[in-house]
Amino acid sequence: MEAVEIANTAINGTPPDLFGYLDYLVFTAILLISGAIGLFYWCLGEQSTKDFLMGGRKMGRFPVAVSLLAAFCSPVALLGIPAEIYSNGTLYALTVPSYILVAIVTAYFYQPVFYNLQLTSVNEYLELRFSKPVRIFASAIFSVQMVTYMATVVYVPAWALSEVTGIYFYFCVAAIFSIVVVYTVMGGIKSVVWTNVVQMGVVFAVMIAIVVKGFIDFDGGFGKIWNIAEENGRVEYFNFGLDPRTRHSIWGLWIGAFFMWLSIFGVNQVQVQRYLTLPNIGMAKCAILANSLGFVVILAVTCLAGLLINSKYSECDPIESKRVKTTDQLLPIFIIDTFGEKPGFLGLFVAAIFSGALSIVSSGLHSLATTTLEDYVKYFHPIIHDQTATKAVKISVLVYGLLSLGLVIVADQSGGISHLSLNILGIIGGPLLGVFTLGMFFPWCNSIGASFGMLASLGIMSWLGIGTSLATSRGQLVKSSLDVSVEECTYGYFTVPHETIRISESGGILEFYKISYLWYSLMGTVIAIVVGLLISFLSGKQDPSKLERNLISPPVDKFVKNYISSNIRARIGWDLGSHVEDHANYERNTTYGKLVVYKGTKELQQVQAS
Repeated sequence: MEAVEIANTAINGTPPDLFGYLDYLVFTAILLISGAIGLFYWCLGEQSTKDFLMGGRKMGRFPVAVSLLAAFCSPVALLGIPAEIYSNGTLYALTVPSYILVAIVTAYFYQPVFYNLQLTSVNEYLELRFSKPVRIFASAIFSVQMVTYMATVVYVPAWALSEVTGIYFYFCVAAIFSIVVVYTVMGGIKSVVWTNVVQMGVVFAVMIAIVVKGFIDFDGGFGKIWNIAEENGRVEYFNFGLDPRTRHSIWGLWIGAFFMWLSIFGVNQVQVQRYLTLPNIGMAKCAILANSLGFVVILAVTCLAGLLINSKYSECDPIESKRVKTTDQLLPIFIIDTFGEKPGFLGLFVAAIFSGALSIVSSGLHSLATTTLEDYVKYFHPIIHDQTATKAVKISVLVYGLLSLGLVIVADQSGGISHLSLNILGIIGGPLLGVFTLGMFFPWCNSIGASFGMLASLGIMSWLGIGTSLATSRGQLVKSSLDVSVEECTYGYFTVPHETIRISESGGILEFYKISYLWYSLMGTVIAIVVGLLISFLSGKQDPSKLERNLISPPVDKFVKNYISSNIRARIGWDLGSHVEDHANYERNTTYGKLVVYKGTKELQQVQAS
């Protein structure tokens, strides 16, 4: 079928069966490779819990660095960034500096704390620093965050692909969860990381092929593509506006995005668990910094894809012409029009989108299973046999997979969850980043302050996120009142008649719901820190001298000791660990790498248990 015929068929609302035998072969082969990696590690024999969760802490820098990148290369990003460039312009590309800064801050300020303590669950830190209830609360909201996000990562691309290509929606969903659960249960963290490597290789190859083919087909080169973008108002070099309701501004992309990415790469279990699989802290830092380079490459490629889409459809918008329903379908329809006559490529593209989903879901399921064992199972059964622990982890993978699958089905039936899910990382990421920052940067914060700070932040951000979701689903979030005319345009054999769209006004409390998603994590972090410190000082602040030095970020402690006068240090009570005996006073569990026995003074036991 010719590309133009494909376009016409898709327009009429009955997506054709675009997959040929070669497409199915390519698509199936990519999925089978992921399953084969899990089978390979399963055939090596039963793994200990330490190996299943942490890879024996002997993973290599390259696979870990690539696996870290998988957090960015979700289908939401692969479909969303080109759509963002097409719809709102090139300003989003300026988020690069914030991401690079996040890699540096993560590598030197947050990651050393987790690595020096040799934790398995990041929430263990919150028990050591504050109390067990803080740990359990943080673990619970992380579980909600990841289950919801995984459902979104599957729902959005599966729906977009089914609408455009005709692939059955529930086939997409069932295939993703089935394959992920199988290879995660069989191979553990090693399987997850190495399948991430293969999947990211597919994503990179396909996205680069899209851009290269797009430039080859487009007469005039990059200069003409850029000129068309400028003519269509898609090029925006700088926007220093201070209005937080502006979707993207320099401040939002440099400051707001910094906290958004930091909540993901700095303290999120999915990412931190990968750092901790490496043999030493130097390799962990190297992997984190290398990951930032991969981010720059994939961001550049997806932004170029957005410019190519703009050039191809500059005279007939697929949204206005009703070829597609949402911007998430722009890249798939571009692939159909560009590669429709190339046997096998459409299957490769769908495999790339599936690969992005597989990467996110496998990482999420494995991390959730880890926190379930460490934060819940061992809470009720502190002493558990290794084989029993491994079985508990595998059962958890299956349970969380079914929960996410159920949420996808609910989303498909109700249609009301997608807007909230897209903001879930910011809604919950901010409170979590806030409580970890309180612990690592502010030695005066106590467990009461941490609890109230996290609770206040979560409450306010949930109100904002849920309100925004409801207002968006009702069509209330618009900027102004105006008439938008859709002129006649022709694509293939299809002509769209002239029509007028009326956009209504909004105001009042709805203006708060217009706050850009980029500011969510910053807002949540600031609320948690301010409330946490205030409550801590009102309820009796933590004495830093009774706090183990390893619980505070090393660069922060070093800066205060080297650059703050002794008089000021005495006034603020910065005398970390002076009443806590050396590390030789407690032992670490050799199997799970966490503190279990305290041999020091009674004071040390109280400090560590509180």
